[in-house]
Amino acid sequence: MEAAIFADRRRRFLDALPEGSLAVFPAAPSAIRSGDTEYPYRPDNDILYLTGFAEPETVCLLDRDTEPHFTLFVRPRDPERETWTGRRFGVEGARERFGAEAAYAIDGFDDVFRKLLDQRRHLFYAFARNETFNQRILDHVRASQASRARTGFAALTIVAPADVLHEMRLRKSAEEVEHMRRAAGITAVAHREAHAATRPGTNEHEVEAVLAFAFRRLGGTGPAYPPIVASGDNATILHYTENSRRMEDGDLLLIDAAAEYEGYCADVTRTFPVGDRFTPEQRAVYDVVLDAQKQAIERIRPGVRFDDVHDAALHVLVDGLRDLGVIDTSREEAIEKLAYRPFYMHRTSHWLGMDVHDVGKYREGEQSRALEPGMVLTVEPGLYFGAGAPAERYAGIGVRIEDDVLVTQSGHDVLTAAIPKDAAAMER
Repeated sequence: MEAAIFADRRRRFLDALPEGSLAVFPAAPSAIRSGDTEYPYRPDNDILYLTGFAEPETVCLLDRDTEPHFTLFVRPRDPERETWTGRRFGVEGARERFGAEAAYAIDGFDDVFRKLLDQRRHLFYAFARNETFNQRILDHVRASQASRARTGFAALTIVAPADVLHEMRLRKSAEEVEHMRRAAGITAVAHREAHAATRPGTNEHEVEAVLAFAFRRLGGTGPAYPPIVASGDNATILHYTENSRRMEDGDLLLIDAAAEYEGYCADVTRTFPVGDRFTPEQRAVYDVVLDAQKQAIERIRPGVRFDDVHDAALHVLVDGLRDLGVIDTSREEAIEKLAYRPFYMHRTSHWLGMDVHDVGKYREGEQSRALEPGMVLTVEPGLYFGAGAPAERYAGIGVRIEDDVLVTQSGHDVLTAAIPKDAAAMER
C-alpha cells in the first residue's frame, strides 16, 4: 500500500487519543521452531497496519502532541548478519521508505521512551505475549510514577489501544477490500484445483499440497491459517489439521483453507463427495447447511445485528435437524435447551481482515452490534455427526460451508462467490 495510506491511519489514530498521549507498538518476537531453526516470521498486525514495516525487533512510537509524531526503532544495517538472515531496511530505510519522522537503532528505545514518558499523561500499550517487552514497559512506568511527585506531572494512566485501533481495523477501506478480494480470488482457484485433484485413494496431504502450491503460485504469502483437509469422520473434528488419511469412495471431504495476500486473509470452507455423488444421507445434511448459509447471508446489510446472522442460520439448522429426525422437540425448545449443540457447537460468523479471526467488538454494551459498511464477516454454519452423536444414520458426516461477506452501503457482497457450493455443481 502507498505510504500515504499508513500516514492517514496514524493521523486518525492519534487524533482519537486524548491530549498527553503516547502509544507504543512492539513487533512480534521471532519464535524458535526447534534447535536453532525459527518459524517463518509474521509481523504483529497492529504495527503492520500502522506502518507497513514488517521486520522483527522493531518498536513504533506515536506521540500525539509533540513532533516527531512517528518514530521507529529498528535493527541497524549489518552486512555480516544480512549475509546470513536477509536484508534489513535499517534506520535510513525506516525514514526514507516508511516515512518515519525520526528513526533510531532498536538499542536506543529505552532512553528515548523514558524521557517522553515522564511528560505524558496517558500510555497506550497492549500487554501481549512478549513478556520480556511487557516487563521493560512496566519498569519504565514504575520509575516514571515514582518521579511524578517531584515533577508535578499527574499520575500516568495505561490504556489498551484496542478501543481505537481495532475499531479502525474493523471498518475496511477500499484498499483493504481490494486486498481481501485478491485473497478470495486466489482461494477460489486453489479450491477448484483441490477439488479436481480429489479422488478415491488420494491422501488428504496431497490435496493440502495442491492448495499450498496454488496460494503461492498466484501471489499469496501462503495459507491464512493451517489448512483443514478432513475426509470421512475427520470432518466432524472442527480444527482437524493432521491431513493424513487416505480418502475412500463414499467419503465427504471438508476443506477449510484460504490464502493470505499482503497481510489480508480469506477464510473459506467447502464440503463435497470424494466420489461422484453424495449419498442420500450426505445430501440431506448438505442441503440443510447450504440453506442455513444462504438465509444467513441474505440477512446481512447495514443496521442488522451481528447475532441476527447467527440466529437466521440456527433456525434453519434446528428445523433441518427436526426434519432429519434427529431432534423431536419444537424449534423454540431445541434452542432454549441447546438440543442442537451436539451437532452444531460453534457460532456462525466472525470478523475477517488482517487476522482470520479479526479484531473488533461483537457487542455494544448489552446488545449485539449493528453491522456497518466496510465490515467483513464470515458465514459458516455446519452440522457434525461425530463419535457419540445420537444419530446413527448420519454417523461420520461432517458438513461446513463458509464464505466471506462484505457489508456494503445497500446490502452485502460475497467476496468468495466464485467458489461453487450448490450440490449439483459440487458433484460436477
